[in-house]
Amino acid sequence: MADVLSSKQLKRLSEHKYSSQCSTILDPIMQIFWRWLVEQVPTWWAPNSITLTGFCINVFTAILLVWYSPDARQQPPAWTCILCAVGLFAYQSLDAIDGKQARRTNSSSPLGELFDHGCDAISTLFVTLSMCIALNLGVDPAWMLYQVYAAMGLFYVGHWQAYVSGTLKFGKVDVTEAQFAVMGIFIITAVFGSDFWSYKMPMVDLELKYIMCLSTTGIALIFTLIPTLKAIFVDGGIGRNGSTVAGTSVVFPMFSLLAIITIPVIIYQKSETSIYQHHPCLYLLAFGMSMSKITIKLIVAHMTKSELEFLDTIYIGPAMLFFNQYFNTILNEYIVLWMCLFYCVIDVLRYSTSVCCEICDYLHIYCFKIIEPQTNGAGAGATARVGNDQNTANTSRTRSGTGSKGKKSL
Repeated sequence: MADVLSSKQLKRLSEHKYSSQCSTILDPIMQIFWRWLVEQVPTWWAPNSITLTGFCINVFTAILLVWYSPDARQQPPAWTCILCAVGLFAYQSLDAIDGKQARRTNSSSPLGELFDHGCDAISTLFVTLSMCIALNLGVDPAWMLYQVYAAMGLFYVGHWQAYVSGTLKFGKVDVTEAQFAVMGIFIITAVFGSDFWSYKMPMVDLELKYIMCLSTTGIALIFTLIPTLKAIFVDGGIGRNGSTVAGTSVVFPMFSLLAIITIPVIIYQKSETSIYQHHPCLYLLAFGMSMSKITIKLIVAHMTKSELEFLDTIYIGPAMLFFNQYFNTILNEYIVLWMCLFYCVIDVLRYSTSVCCEICDYLHIYCFKIIEPQTNGAGAGATARVGNDQNTANTSRTRSGTGSKGKKSL
């Protein structure tokens, strides 16, 4: 298999230093709890293993919700919503202490930042999808599509800004506040049922679910999106003539974002079998994974100070559905959608594990262990370092800086 990263990219990645600006409302309060929590963690627990544990908990609880409500229109059992709230809190907490654990155990590396942000790119999909199920948004598939892509798009734009300025910036209302809001939605749904969100507010004649969606959109627009776009297009980049950290145009990442959003909308609109309306969760998982891959590649481009390539193998998945429609749906769209999801998951895992193995080789480190590897045979042992967990390695996080969680989402 050809190397994903060049020797120059690996060298620049090894020199990368994590930089962030965090000013959210709840983070200073939560830091008290997170500092206490990391002291309870055994020193042998590797930071990336902490990240991976939180990631798996979050994905598992979200899949439970999808299992019980695959069309996002059915009432999920109350216990699944409670489990999602607990799972999200566990994910948030473990995601917040992995950097602290790295500094505590002197195991900081650029692999950590990449792993953390890669997991976040995928977790954003599962958190938002499970929130849509709790809100019963499947009754309005267009709103559900918008909500998932708005969240993932905001995450992408946040790292686009980091690619331009070299610093990941957070607003007053950002990821921590959004996560607590989603936990609240899960708890309300568990107590009152998903029908609660169908109640119409008499003054505005809108159901609560839409008020919630509009509120999150407004908050994200004011506190996150507008300041981020200003940083990209007005303030400019830190490269030559206002370019990105890689010396490329600040505009170019927009084309990848537009492509990955436009394709599912076209397929959704052109489908003769209404594939998205009948299988919204499956559809969003397939296309959400493709967007996660594009976001991970943007993070890699930032950390390696390299050009973001537009063409990518992830587009093969959506192309299956696109060309199937082009040739008058010669195959059952439901089967092709499963093929698309399977391909996208495999492609994300293939890319992520390859990146992890190459970084482990170059830096002579392990991915999930805090031990000093033997200097001989380092290159041959990369796959062994990733070990049995390589199917879930999705890039990693720098264990330096202020300990910010390093992600953006609704």
